[in-house]
This record gives sequence, C-alpha cells and structure tokens, in this order.
Amino acid sequence: MNNGKKTEYAYKVAEHVFTLGFAPELELDSGAMLDNYAPFAYAGDEPALFTVSVVNSPAPAFEEETRQDEEGQQILCGHTQVGDAVFEFRLQNRTCGTLVCNGDYTRGTIHLTDFAPKFTINNSMMVLYALASSRYRTALFHSAVIRNGGYGYMFLGKSGTGKSTHARLWLKHVEGSALLNDDNPVVRVFENEIRVFGSPWSGKTPCYRNESCPLGAIVLLSQAPYNKIERLRGIEAYAALVPSISGKRWDRKIADGLHETENALAMKVPTWYLECLPNEDAARTCNSAIRVKG
Repeated sequence: MNNGKKTEYAYKVAEHVFTLGFAPELELDSGAMLDNYAPFAYAGDEPALFTVSVVNSPAPAFEEETRQDEEGQQILCGHTQVGDAVFEFRLQNRTCGTLVCNGDYTRGTIHLTDFAPKFTINNSMMVLYALASSRYRTALFHSAVIRNGGYGYMFLGKSGTGKSTHARLWLKHVEGSALLNDDNPVVRVFENEIRVFGSPWSGKTPCYRNESCPLGAIVLLSQAPYNKIERLRGIEAYAALVPSISGKRWDRKIADGLHETENALAMKVPTWYLECLPNEDAARTCNSAIRVKG
C-alpha cells in the first residue's frame, strides 16, 4: 500500500520521453524532490527513451573503471560482474547513491542511501539521459545559454571560467536577452535545423524552462585582461565542443554517437573563441560578432 502517494512520473526533455518510478516503501516526498522536473511533465503515450526505478536496497559491488572529481563532487564509473554499468555519486567523499544501468542504457535503478537523495536522483537522471540519448544526435552540454532574437547562444568553458557571469552580462547589457539554462542545456541535431533546449538541470541557478530555439552560435570563453573574439573552424571548432559534452567516451557506441553530433555542430553552427574580462564591453563585443543577422 502507498496510501495514495504518487510513485510513477513521466517527463519529456528535448522531445525525449523518460519515466521515473519510486518504490512505494520509500519515505520520500517525491513531488517536492522533483520540483525542477515539473515543467517537463508528460502525459502522452510515446515510448520512453529510458526508465528508472528508485529503491533503497544496497547497490551491487562493482569494479571501478574511472572517476570524475570536480568541486567536491565525485562520480565513480565502473561495471558489475555481469556487465551492468555503475555510477556511484559522492559529495565530499561521502557516498550518496548509485545508478546501475543495463547495456544499452534503456533501464536504470537508483540505489539511494540516507544522504542527499535529491543530489543522487538529479545526477543519475542527467547521466542516464546523456548516455541514452547520445545515439539520437543529442548532446547534454555543460554550458550557459542565452536566448536573444529568437536564437540560442551557448557559452562554454572550464568550471570557473565565467560562463554564468557572461550570461548575466548579456541579461544586463544586451537588450532582449533571457536565460534559457545556466548549466546543462540539451542540443539536438535534426534534419533541417539544430536546436538548443532547456532542461531540468541548471546547476546553482533555478532555471528550468521547457523551451527551445534554433542554436545561433557557440562561444568558448577564456579569461583575459582584454576582450577579443575570433571564429573557430574545422578541427578547432570540433575540439572546442568536446570537453563540454557529457558522455561515456570509452564506450564505443556512445563515442560514435557523440562524434556524429559534434561533427554536425562543428560544421553547421558558428563557433567562436572569446578571450574576455567580466565587463559590459565583453558582452557587447560578443553579441556584435555572433548574433544571427536578419
């Protein structure tokens, strides 16, 4: 018995549907825990890209393959004895929970601990979304995105480079600007256009917009004592994209899907390199160079 508590949810992000189910015995306020997903709620009958179950049973043992450590957050990646993919999430070296996926990333189970359940669920959903969607010319970026004049403009760079700061400068100094997403937008390559979408994942800024627009340009940022922008082409454009796209690149199927998407972006979307200060002139210099004319 679940006393009428909702345990099944469906969402649609960048036109990909996925479902999330909670074991009835979990003592969680799932509605409050999923507030950032509310704008993406879905009530249709399209097949799901992937399904996820949330449980409180212990995660299986696994062999670690690699790990990512950034700003006190760790992800340990590996596989179980039977070959399932495993992602263990930690905050300050304390385990929060573990995501276990099947081979084609269409099913996953989130094993929670008693520490930071929302952090675990959000990170699990981001990881599984990035992996499951990669074969559909879709990429989850680490980026800030401004919408202006009907187009989206993405700002890339290493953590601490100033992506969010540059986005705020556009909001303040470039008329008609609005924030689409501040940390994890989704880009999809369609037959006739490339679009950037808002997502339920937006870092420290609560910006969860179920909106999209054509992708007008991509800008790689770098801090400098001056403001200078130049166009990147070919392999330079491709190389600028790769570090900002989430994916399990040691998995051949994932790597091939991401390569196809990255190649399309490098060829079809103007990509720029902006060396800049955190000031008004940087935003205006950038806007003047990259905005879609007409």
